[in-house]
Amino acid sequence: MRHFLTLKDYTKEEILEIVDLALAIKQEQKARTPHPYLAGQTLAMIFEKSSTRTRVSFETGMFQLGGHALFLSNRDIHLGRGEPVKDTARVISSMCDMVMIRTYEHSKLEEFSTYSQVPVINGLSDSYHPVQLIADYMTMVECGRHIHPIVAYIGDGNNMTHSWLMLASKLGFELRVATPKGYECDPVIVAEAMQFAQVSGAKLIFTNDPKIAVQGATVVTTDTWISMGQEEEKAQRLRDFSGYIVDDSLMAIADPYAIFLHCLPAYREVEVSESVLEGAQSVIFQEAENRLHGQKGLMVWLDKHRKGV
Repeated sequence: MRHFLTLKDYTKEEILEIVDLALAIKQEQKARTPHPYLAGQTLAMIFEKSSTRTRVSFETGMFQLGGHALFLSNRDIHLGRGEPVKDTARVISSMCDMVMIRTYEHSKLEEFSTYSQVPVINGLSDSYHPVQLIADYMTMVECGRHIHPIVAYIGDGNNMTHSWLMLASKLGFELRVATPKGYECDPVIVAEAMQFAQVSGAKLIFTNDPKIAVQGATVVTTDTWISMGQEEEKAQRLRDFSGYIVDDSLMAIADPYAIFLHCLPAYREVEVSESVLEGAQSVIFQEAENRLHGQKGLMVWLDKHRKGV
């Protein structure tokens, strides 16, 4: 049995297997020939942080795979309100076939998975957002930008940046990260990524200059500068991130055929301009749809490994 808490736990071959499976399942859905891979199974969805794409993609995905999804907010269950994480894990995993958790502390996911009898999926934590990267790489494949890609990430050294580091260092491509001073990635995660890069041949570049990162890049991506729980820092962050907006002038120095990605929600004229978001190079809604199919591919892959198929 495998959990999906971070891409660092997966080999290059396993990541590509999940992506290929997701792309195949997407084609089945588009051809109106879906297969009920998870018929009769139940997914428990625990949300300590709300989300549009995570809830809709997992709930719809489980339905399309022939199963059922349960939405459990922190108001609906005792997790974090008196009952130990390990007790909640034992109970829910005895009743459901898979668990997805969207939370704050990554350590909570790790503890839950330790006591779970079924696969646990990280729907987002403060450290990583691996399910988003499956969708992002699917989009790169569909757009033909997975062949010798140069990815430029502009913005905060957050869970999205950490996940890009893991994807690049496992698959072996070039990733350039541009963050303001004081907003760099977690040095522990950077060190892990650098170790993986020594094996895969990935090139990881860190800078405080967005132009250095974007020059000739084939994929440009960013994320919100003010995530849930950081609202009180908004004014300071807007000052600190001045000059990091992905706008037409920045995209102009990327590869002419570069695509723009954003995990959404996007704040127009903050981290990205309206013209880039709605422009011809933007594939953000194709990327968002791929959350659905990426989730399905992941759940089917985890189910196969749980059964030893």
